[in-house]
Amino acid sequence: MNCNDFSEFLPLLMYDELPVVERAACEAHLAGCSNCQSLREESLRLQALLSQRTSPEPAPDLLVRCRQALDEALDQEQMGWGAALREWLPKLGIVRPAGALAALSLVVVGFGLGWALRPRAGVLVPSASNDLNQASTMGLGERISGISQVSPDPKTGGVRITLNAERRMTLEGSLDDDNVRKVLVYALKSYDNPGIRVDTLEALRASGNNPSVQPELLNALKNDPNLGVRLEALKAVRRMNWNPEVRQALLDVVRQPKANQGLRGAVVDELVKHAVRDKDAVALSALEQLAANDPNDYVRMKSLRALVALGADNN
Repeated sequence: MNCNDFSEFLPLLMYDELPVVERAACEAHLAGCSNCQSLREESLRLQALLSQRTSPEPAPDLLVRCRQALDEALDQEQMGWGAALREWLPKLGIVRPAGALAALSLVVVGFGLGWALRPRAGVLVPSASNDLNQASTMGLGERISGISQVSPDPKTGGVRITLNAERRMTLEGSLDDDNVRKVLVYALKSYDNPGIRVDTLEALRASGNNPSVQPELLNALKNDPNLGVRLEALKAVRRMNWNPEVRQALLDVVRQPKANQGLRGAVVDELVKHAVRDKDAVALSALEQLAANDPNDYVRMKSLRALVALGADNN
């Protein structure tokens, strides 16, 4: 199997719909192809994000207020649409123009709602000069009512966060800023929108070795309910200095029997890298157990190949 064949089979592989022979061929190809491993990982992340992103909900009274405003405008505009409809609907055989007006109102309001609720990713509310000082004193978990956007800038390493507390504000600065880092950690730990959590992980990725950030990134990798968030956390973990805490987090994930198999495979890749490169004895012992007992073909094969490579190096 080549990479083109694998890319065609990937959607069926993700949904566990491949026959046994084709699935084995895909897993064998994955074991030796880093490009296809990355493709599978990105596809899983995209699949999870698309299934979890939520649409904004209008206020309960928004439709009522819009309809009332439209009715008032039609009544006031004697030479406008209201007058024209009242004049021409009877001529068209419509004897109940009020009902037609109501139907038209619903159509117009529906269009208006779609326009009003369209994503506004680029619209930010400017910060007052004392916003950062206020952020340092606010109880982050208690007073932040919503986070609208997290926008990391890969060129500068800075980040912009739009949030709602007592009033809407925008925090902007580098990850060295304690206020910015506190809000990002809060969003990763406590915010229920997985899209915001993914953006937060992207912003925090470069600070993975910070003692106040690393535990939260490792926790996201192990426990976040969203697969896309966990895969994004793994990207951050790959940039961390290798230490017992990082190793233990990876081992915890690969030992989760109900974890997504694509995630487990990506974690095994990382364990193998450090077992081979750093001669990590604990990781090596874990790979021996996985090679002997893991139910996933890819995990067993990847672990076994690492053990063979290590054995050859030792000889």
